[in-house]
Amino acid sequence: MKKYLSILTDMESKIQEGQYRSGQKLPSVRSAAQSYGCSISTVIRAYTELEKRHAIYSVSQSGYYVVQKDGDSNNMDKSLIDFASASPDVNVFPYLDFQHCLNKAIDTYKYELFTYGDPQGMEKLRRTLVSHLAGAQVFTSAQRIMITAGAQQALEILTKMPFPGGKSVILVEQPSYNNYLQLLESEGVPVIGITRTAAGIDLKALEEQFRSGHIKFFYTMSRYHNPLGNSYTAEQRKAIANLAAKYDVYIVEDDYMADLGEERGYDPIYAYNRTSHVVYLKSFSKIIFPGLRLGAVVLPERLLDTFRAFKSYGDTSLLSQAALEIYISNGMYERHKQKIYSQYETRMQALNAAVQRYEGAGWIEAVPGDGGIYKLFKLPQTVNLERLIRRLKERNIHVVSGKLFYLSNNLMREKFIRISISRARLDQIEEGVQAIVEEVKREEGNLW
Repeated sequence: MKKYLSILTDMESKIQEGQYRSGQKLPSVRSAAQSYGCSISTVIRAYTELEKRHAIYSVSQSGYYVVQKDGDSNNMDKSLIDFASASPDVNVFPYLDFQHCLNKAIDTYKYELFTYGDPQGMEKLRRTLVSHLAGAQVFTSAQRIMITAGAQQALEILTKMPFPGGKSVILVEQPSYNNYLQLLESEGVPVIGITRTAAGIDLKALEEQFRSGHIKFFYTMSRYHNPLGNSYTAEQRKAIANLAAKYDVYIVEDDYMADLGEERGYDPIYAYNRTSHVVYLKSFSKIIFPGLRLGAVVLPERLLDTFRAFKSYGDTSLLSQAALEIYISNGMYERHKQKIYSQYETRMQALNAAVQRYEGAGWIEAVPGDGGIYKLFKLPQTVNLERLIRRLKERNIHVVSGKLFYLSNNLMREKFIRISISRARLDQIEEGVQAIVEEVKREEGNLW
């Protein structure tokens, strides 16, 4: 990354995290150049770009200052510690960049954007995604990519459509993505669970399920699992790919946080599969806007026609697709990804540091993770989970109960709360962890 871009990213992160507050004067150009070990012209270039993004403004003969933002208004509840939300921080949405892409999309594709689209998705976007996905070791062609209204729509179609062999049972990790579990149970889909822990998955148990001959597909989050926050090892990913080929079972790999990892050598299960048994899901909501509702699914040849038939019409905005294509091809997506990753990494480091300070008391046990936005706090079995969450809410701290991430008939649930750092301010994290420990301790002492 060019030096001015790294300065730009660091400055944006510090502004968003509140290290530079609204109206505060930034370090002088000369001081910043010394701090970053670069030339004055490099700092000026970074500051100029921040001005273009309306993040800072300059005052003649005085310096640069942070712009007052809507998020800094008195209407915001600054006392709320949000450990529950998984959506991106509204203060880092790339409004101006994406507005530029929307305007450029209208100028470029004005005769195409307001017609019925191809159910498969805009061809230019699919071609752009071929090289974009290759960076994640997902090598495919534009013909095998389908654009969907978010990854959720792709999951709904895969769940309802028939698969080769006529199998009907869906295998899910336990715990797993709560919204998908709710969909399966509400639709009455045959579903069974398999335990996943911080150590991964029991490959022998997985093989036994595959060998049964009933599994339509195995739904998994190989990287930055929700809610566990951890990832499969390379050996586990290879083994899962091999088992899929051996027993003719499909894998639906939800790589929804692929862009939030620092590792460059991480290959998804898709990369290890040589027999086209892996369906790869990609979401853009954790990087840009949740409301954008755009995702991509890479399908084996044998599933393309059926998936296309079940999707049947172009239900994703052509304007959004065109803007996303420009956003990715112009390098804006990569730059914003680095910004988001830097911010989340700083928050996760703060969370880990707070956990180290308070975990030793034995009231909580944090499941080891390797990135992403989630951390799981295991609790003593004697803790009343509903009462704990209610008391935390009374202290303006929001967390998510672990019960949501299990099938309703699963009685082997671990007792935990899921912590998300996506919308928690950096200066709130230690206070929030301390409060959680205090309330767990209170529960254990039956001080109620």
